[in-house]
Amino acid sequence: VVVFMKGSPAQPLCGFSNAVVQILRLHGVEDYRAHDVLQDPDLRQGIKNYSNWPTIPQVYLNGEFVGGCDILLQMHQNGDLVEELKKLGIRSALLDAEKDKEKK
Repeated sequence: VVVFMKGSPAQPLCGFSNAVVQILRLHGVEDYRAHDVLQDPDLRQGIKNYSNWPTIPQVYLNGEFVGGCDILLQMHQNGDLVEELKKLGIRSALLDAEKDKEKK
């Protein structure tokens, strides 16, 4: 999992970057690479050109561009993110949360 964002996971510098960090955190994804595009204007423009996507943040799973905050939020809401993480060998923490609910 790689995220090109404004700021860092510990200190996101825009609401959309923060939303991506929070979605990943909800799923228990803590070990991912994050690149602060505000530190490097060439990287900021280059990643937009590479993905043909005009906005930041940008999320990549297994080297493939997934989308920005809106796409990740949609994947989170419809369950696709759980499946995509599973393909990477990452078990979503939300699955464990659902099991805990069922036990109660």
